[in-house]
Formats: sequence, C-alpha cells, structure tokens
Amino acid sequence: MLKQIRNVVISTLLLTTSNILACDIDGQTGIMPENDMFIGVNQKSLNGVTEEVFNRVIDRAIEHYEPVIAEKGKKLKVFRKWEDGTVNAYAKQMGSTWEVHMFGGLARHNLVSADGFALVLCHELGHHLAGAPKVTRFFTKTWASNEGQSDYWASMKCFRKIYGDDNNQAIVSNMKIDAVVTKKCNAIWEDASDVALCERASQASLGLATLLNGNRPVSFTTPDTSVVSKTNHKHPAGQCRLDTYFAGALCTKDIHDETDNRDQTAGVCNRYEGFDEGVRSKCWFKPNRI
Repeated sequence: MLKQIRNVVISTLLLTTSNILACDIDGQTGIMPENDMFIGVNQKSLNGVTEEVFNRVIDRAIEHYEPVIAEKGKKLKVFRKWEDGTVNAYAKQMGSTWEVHMFGGLARHNLVSADGFALVLCHELGHHLAGAPKVTRFFTKTWASNEGQSDYWASMKCFRKIYGDDNNQAIVSNMKIDAVVTKKCNAIWEDASDVALCERASQASLGLATLLNGNRPVSFTTPDTSVVSKTNHKHPAGQCRLDTYFAGALCTKDIHDETDNRDQTAGVCNRYEGFDEGVRSKCWFKPNRI
C-alpha cells in the first residue's frame, strides 16, 4: 500500500512539473509576474513600435537563432501575437519544439522601445539557451535558464549577436544615453562600435526595467546592493534586473564563447577570473566559485 501511495505521489509531482513547464517558466508568469495590464491593438502605440517593427524584430532574431537551435536538433517556433494586448512574454518547450510567445500588448507599452522589445525576445530565447543556473522544480533542475540568467544572456550574447553588425555609432548618436552608461561602456570596450553597441543595449534596458519594476523608477546610478544567500530563480527586483542587463552589456566575453547547461561559469564574466565589471549581480546570483 505504501509503495502504491508513493508511486501516486511521484506521478502527481511529475505531472504537475510537466504542467508548470507547459504553461510558462513560473506557472502563471512570463518575463514579468502575472498582471492585468492590457493594451489592445486599436490603442495607439506611444513608443513607435508598429506591427511592422514588431515583426522585423522577431524576423532578425529568428534569422540568427533558428540555425543555432537547429544545430541542437530542435525547432524554434515564435508565436507573433500582435493583436493580443497581453503585457508579457514567455517561453516553453513542447517535445523538440522550443517556443517563444511574444505579445502585441508588451510591444505597444510606452516604456518598451523597439530595442527593449528585442531584449525581451532575447530574454525568452535565453530561457532555452542561456545555460546555468537553471530553474529548479521539486529539487530538480528543469530545461529553463532562470530569470536572472536569461536577462544577463539577453544583453551579453543575444543582443550583441543580432545587432552587432548595425551602424551602432550612428544609431546611438540619435539617442539620449545615460552618462553612467557612456562612462562605463567607454571604460570597458575599446572599439567605438563596441562602445556604441554597449550603450544601445544598456539604454534599451532602462525602460524595460522600469516596467519590470512596476513602473517605479530605476537608475544606473543606484545599483541594488542587496546580496542573496542563495541564487534567486524567480523574478529579481526591477533595479536588480537593470543592473543585470547593464552587466551583460559590459561583459567582454566573446559572443561565441557559449554558456553551459551545467557549468554556470562557462562563457560569462566571473569575479574569480579578475572581472570587476560585467559580472552577474549578487542581488540575485550566488556564485559557487569566488
């Protein structure tokens, strides 16, 4: 009888885990917690992201990452839900298909620029590709890179891969770049085009992080100084997420130096390697090697 009960409990846990992953990373959430925001397709976009821009951002990501995922024997499928006013995005895996779901409501939000929307798409791709640390369910690591790691990979690898060949110097010349961003990007990167790409990715994260912070201000001048006792696999606070995106933009590891599903030190900037900038913030990440 005890054996039968144990088997039922195990089966229930496995089924529950499967259902959680089939929905999205945290069961009821995507890049941000579940919310009641809704920006319909007929509502005027205040950020200049039209359906054409929405599709162009997605097309560029597919162009770069469809082959990467195909090399792993999987298929990338991006759901373009332009007419859906949901302000969120999420990823899931269904067999050999790796899915990303992108919503028009998020794209139309006034705090999300076209580059910010690209960072969100990179974040969702990151759940599939960003490596360790992984989300844990019932003490078992799942397929999904956690929220902080997906944020970090989005600016460190994905945004750079997709937009690295743009004329970023010309693009940022028409943008208002935060002084802290300009100072740090110039201190870390030597080539002017790399500096501009760092500035572009960092600035894109500011509005996005403000949204992720519940529309409360975040700033490059006020980093989150909290230190976790163990890695937080859930959504970090908005300021912490801004710090993480900024750190990714400042990490000088080669974009072809891949992350790893088991080794959380692979392909990233680590303090033990002598990196002072570009490392994952202690406000969500607990390194296993100092």
